[in-house]
Order: sequence, then C-alpha cells, then structure tokens
Amino acid sequence: MSYPERAPARRPAAVGLAAAVLLLMAVGAVAAAVAGLLVLGGTVDRFRAAAAGTAAGPEEIDGLVTLLRAGTVASAAVTVLVGVVLVGLALGLLAGRAGARAATWVVSGLGLVFGCCGLATLIGQRAVPLRLSGADRTTAELLGLVGDAYPSWWIPVNAALSVGQALGYLVVAALLALPAANAWFRRRVPAPAPVGPPPAMPPYPPR
Repeated sequence: MSYPERAPARRPAAVGLAAAVLLLMAVGAVAAAVAGLLVLGGTVDRFRAAAAGTAAGPEEIDGLVTLLRAGTVASAAVTVLVGVVLVGLALGLLAGRAGARAATWVVSGLGLVFGCCGLATLIGQRAVPLRLSGADRTTAELLGLVGDAYPSWWIPVNAALSVGQALGYLVVAALLALPAANAWFRRRVPAPAPVGPPPAMPPYPPR
C-alpha cells in the first residue's frame, strides 16, 4: 500500500536567520585569522626595534619572536577551523537536521564561554600589567613590548569581535529555541513506515 508523501514544512525565518548569523560569524572568524597573519610581520619588526634598547639578549628576543609567530599561526588555524565548523552547522540547519541544531547549541555554549574569556584576557592585559621580580623582570619587559608592538587598533577590534561573538552565539541559540524552529525540526524527522494488514493465509487444500 502506498501513501502520498507529505510536503515538507516551509523553513521558518528564525532558522534561516540563525544560519545567516553563523555564516556571518564564520566570515568574521576567517577575516580575523587573516588579519592576525597580516599584522604579524609589522608587529615583529616593531617589537625587535623596541627590544633592542632593553637588557634582553638576542636569544631571549629571538625566543619570544618564535613564540609570537607560533602562537599567531596556531590561533589563525584554530580560528579558521571554527569558521569551517560554523559553515557546516549553518548548512545542517538549513537542511533541517535536528542533530545540527543540538550541535549548534553545544558550540554556542562553548563559543560564549571562550568569547567572554577572550574579552576578559584582553581587558586584563591592559588593566593589570604583568609584574615579575628578579631575573624575570626582563621577560616582563619584553612581554609588555609585545603588547605595545601591535597596531593601536588591534585590541579594540579584537575586543569588539569577542563581544560580537558572544552576542552572535546568544542570538543563534535563542532563534533555534523558538516554537517555529521546534516545529520545523520535528517535521523533518521521518515518520515511521505505516504497518499494513498481515498477508492473507493461503487456503487449505481440499480433502
């Protein structure tokens, strides 16, 4: 017995908007990663010029430059990976996959936590300068020069991105919790196959 297929529910605006926000955040993540790599060369040059007037030796300066480059590249790689994940989640939401919505809620919670931590770190770097004593004073001075070597717009832009990231995850999570989104993802779950009547038993042969 065949049954007519039900037409899929029309995708609600809340789901489309949530996917659009995720895609916008993915673009912002990739842009931030590229910007970090682009400013790295100038930051290193300014740091070396400023560190030349300190008591730090060439080995200490080179070591910190290596650490700065490795940290920037690693951060860019992680940021691009996050952007790829956000694109995948957005496509899953547009396809109506309930698993994509659950994964988006998990990623939104983690992203909100990391966004707040990143903002707190940026504020703490400026509000509470690093203070070390004894032989570590040179290291503290070099670390302070690293922060000063970045462009003047670097910290404000990163702070704004952290705030935007946190707000974006909040908006996405709220949109996916709306009743219209709940109905959309419930309708996308395939219904169980109908159970037909049992097959007829063959007639007994005459005696």
